[in-house]
Amino acid sequence: MKSELAAALCLVLVLEGLLLFASPQAWKRMAEQLQQIEPRALRMIGAGMIAVGLVLLQVVR
Repeated sequence: MKSELAAALCLVLVLEGLLLFASPQAWKRMAEQLQQIEPRALRMIGAGMIAVGLVLLQVVR
C-alpha cells in the first residue's frame, strides 16, 4: 500500500511536470485565470476532483 501511494504521487509529479514542459505559457495563463475564481468555487472544484478520483480509483482497482 505504501509503495502504491508513493508511485501514485510520483505519477502526479510526472503529469504536472509534463504540462509545464509541454506548454508553459498555457500553464501561466491558466494560473492567472485561477486568480479570478472565488475561493469557494475552487474548493468545490477540488472536492469534485477528489470525488471523481476516488470513484475512478475504485473502478480501476
